[in-house]
Amino acid sequence: MNTAHQRLKKQVERQAKRMRNAEQQRSTLVGQAVYLGMLGLLFVLPVIGGVYLGYWLDSRAAGYSVVWTVLMLLLGVLVGAINVYLFIVKRE
Repeated sequence: MNTAHQRLKKQVERQAKRMRNAEQQRSTLVGQAVYLGMLGLLFVLPVIGGVYLGYWLDSRAAGYSVVWTVLMLLLGVLVGAINVYLFIVKRE
C-alpha cells in the first residue's frame, strides 16, 4: 500500500510540474504581437527593397520598362518567404 501511495504522489508531483512549466511557457498577447510583427517585417522588407531596387534599375534603362521592378518584386517575395520559413523553423 505504501508503494502505491508513493507512486501516486510521484505522478501528482510530475503533473503539477508539467502544469507549472506550461504556465510559464504560455505566450502572452504582447509576445504573440511581437512574433507576428517580426514575421511581417521579415516578409515585407525584402519585398519593398526589391521594388525600390527594381524601380531604380528601370529608371536607368532607356524607355518605359517595368521588367526589373517586377523581377525584383518576385525576388523579394521569394526572399521574404524564405526568411519567414527559416525564422519559424529556428524558433520551434
